[in-house]
Amino acid sequence: MPNPRPNILFLMADQQRFDTIAALGNPHIYTPNLDRLVARGVTFTKAYSTCPVCVPARYTIRTGCEPPTLGSYHNGPFDLVAGQPDDIEQRCGPFLARRMSALGYRTFGIGKFHSLHPDLGYETLLRAEELYATPEQRAQDAFASFIAAQHPEFSFVEQLHGERTEMYYMPQASPLPMALTYESWAADRACEQVAVREGRPFFGFVSFIRPHPPLAPPIPFNRMYDPDRLPDPVLGDLAVDHMDEQIPWMNYAIWAEAINAPHARVLKARYYGSVSYLDHCLGRIVDALEARGEAENTLVCFFSDHGDHLGDHHAWQKESFFEASCHIPFLVSWPARLPAAARRADLVCLTDLFGLATAAAGKEEVRQGISLLGLLEGREAGREHLVGYYGVPGSRQFKVMVREQDWKYIYLANGGREQLFNVTADPQELQSAAGTCPGVAGRWRQAAITALRVPNASRALSGGDLRGLPFQARPLSRIYQMDHSRGVTGFPARPQDALQGLR
Repeated sequence: MPNPRPNILFLMADQQRFDTIAALGNPHIYTPNLDRLVARGVTFTKAYSTCPVCVPARYTIRTGCEPPTLGSYHNGPFDLVAGQPDDIEQRCGPFLARRMSALGYRTFGIGKFHSLHPDLGYETLLRAEELYATPEQRAQDAFASFIAAQHPEFSFVEQLHGERTEMYYMPQASPLPMALTYESWAADRACEQVAVREGRPFFGFVSFIRPHPPLAPPIPFNRMYDPDRLPDPVLGDLAVDHMDEQIPWMNYAIWAEAINAPHARVLKARYYGSVSYLDHCLGRIVDALEARGEAENTLVCFFSDHGDHLGDHHAWQKESFFEASCHIPFLVSWPARLPAAARRADLVCLTDLFGLATAAAGKEEVRQGISLLGLLEGREAGREHLVGYYGVPGSRQFKVMVREQDWKYIYLANGGREQLFNVTADPQELQSAAGTCPGVAGRWRQAAITALRVPNASRALSGGDLRGLPFQARPLSRIYQMDHSRGVTGFPARPQDALQGLR
């Protein structure tokens, strides 16, 4: 008798690099529960975020569509062209959770969704974001409401996940005890949902905030790693590392333009502590799955929306097509159907998750992705290459990546410049071969042109070629992310102004 349809659980980290799992070759980090997931199933070693920043990456997951169809290329409003419907579900089809509900699944979503839409299609949605723009938004946030109602002694904390703005890349400890952090709260809620039995299989999406900065793991995870035992960032020639003008612009925006090697190691130690804490919370959820007694027939997928440069290439944050930014962990396990402890080098991306969930539910809908189950079971061929996008097509911020098994091609509209890396021979991406391998660069440049010949993205083309614009550096500015819900929007004009109303 065939197995019933599986439970499906998507577990998502925020800003976690591919190279942060001990079982996949990092000797410096402790991740026993991610190691369990590696042993439980298949690791895709060449998985990518095709738009490595929070909002569009998450929309590729919930729609199964790429940025040109989404009209989402950065953390901002959609940028559509004539002929594209204003309604995203008309452009792409129903959101993943809505589709899974229609397929007979009990759906729940927990955590950070970073969505411009309030209705994401979940039957149960406990949405908790990083920032609160208004008092009303803070009051409606599931995690902030939990703290206010059940632990009011911590309601004075302005930024519950750690201080942002100029403290973004400063080592911190969590302002909350371990049992009350967002990750612990999300794991508690996930365990509750996993334990529910009501006749239908479940589709759950649990979205964590860590290890996204602020780098503020709770005690004792804040002191797991000695910075002097960790390697320095990987630095190339500055002309190559900063050819993408987004990098120095972002470094300045978050007060990270002059971080030295010892400071970078301290930050890596806190980042690793955040990963290990996330791993600890993931372990509780996996334990709950096993306690339910249906672990064999539960599809679990762990992934991240993008990575973090962590100082590599003289860079911090994400939004580039260096491996540190766009190469992500991607673990898929389903013991009843898929092999254990397997490695696959196929090119996959977040867009493929839509087809994975719907295929497991019995009615595959890949949209603009590929069939991961078909790939794993030998019924489908993989990609020759995949394409990444960032920035509005036709603007100076636009860039496109083409990644194939060995090579990575990057075109930067600002200045019309290009990079080419043999990621197999040069995994740290230190030597651009754009000038020495023109034939290879030309092949993948043409692949980029072909991919961009679709509505919305075609704005990046001119006369049948990639559009280049005269180089222009953006004016530098700082980002201020304070507690807007309490009227704190930036630093005061005079220091004493911050003390107004203080008794």
